[in-house]
Amino acid sequence: MQSAIDDARSQGKAGLVTVAGTSKFHFMSDTKWLLRQGFQTVEKLPNGFSLLVLKLMSDAPEPSFKACTKSGECEEKNGLVVYFINRCPYTEYHVGSLADVAQSKGIPLKIIKLETLEQAQAAPTPATIFTLFHNGQFVTTDLSVCLEKRFEKAVKI
Repeated sequence: MQSAIDDARSQGKAGLVTVAGTSKFHFMSDTKWLLRQGFQTVEKLPNGFSLLVLKLMSDAPEPSFKACTKSGECEEKNGLVVYFINRCPYTEYHVGSLADVAQSKGIPLKIIKLETLEQAQAAPTPATIFTLFHNGQFVTTDLSVCLEKRFEKAVKI
């Protein structure tokens, strides 16, 4: 953490900002640890995401979530929608497994691979490594939902 702070200072940055789970989410930083490091919560979303900031300049503007993430919903209201990037080398493989699970259960699935910064910033989720929605509602960032046993528990159908 100190290295990140030092690097931000050397570049003249106003602070550090991160997205974390209000409770523990997969692929997300530990909120409690970040708060102990001096970060402050500046915004919470109803689906469990928190925006944390460590200001290095007292007059730095408050960051905020983009409007597209605030509802905790995606536009598609029928079936499953997955947003993902390839930051984890196994994500695309597991999304393929989810396609098999969805097909076996007769549930429509839309897969959206985010390939540009603009696509990621326009996504309805601040967690772009992997996010699953069911009938428009946020379900999880847990990639293990792609396994049939975990799917049935997470997606109550």
